[in-house]
Amino acid sequence: MGRMEQRVSFVTLAVRDLAASRRFYVDGLGWRPEFEDPDEVVMFRAGPLLVLALWDRAHFEAEVGATAQSGPGVVPMTLSHNVAERATVDAVLSAARAAGATEVSEGTAREWGGYTGYFADPDGFRWEVAWNPGPIGQSVLPGGGDPV
Repeated sequence: MGRMEQRVSFVTLAVRDLAASRRFYVDGLGWRPEFEDPDEVVMFRAGPLLVLALWDRAHFEAEVGATAQSGPGVVPMTLSHNVAERATVDAVLSAARAAGATEVSEGTAREWGGYTGYFADPDGFRWEVAWNPGPIGQSVLPGGGDPV
């Protein structure tokens, strides 16, 4: 009553070219849309209680407001796709490149004990592909348990 539950329901990305983004995620990465309006939005089930929405930038701005166009750099956020095995990081990065992703970094062993690499989708949104052997990394894998 009167409080916000600790969870995220949608992650929405404002995209320049919805058709190109759809091709990347559907044809390139093999994702299946759960809902789509070809002129406005494509939505993917990304977890039991999570949807990734690709929203045409003009429609996004009409509802949310102008997006920042401050020059070079990346949007100050990443999306992460965690995997159960270290070798899977390289396989997913390779599949993303084959789908047309821009390589940001190859898989790299991290100080904290994991292994991660990055790619960028057609709009430059950074995706981290991560093997995180720690408890929180394992908790976000299918069957890993959801504390919320």
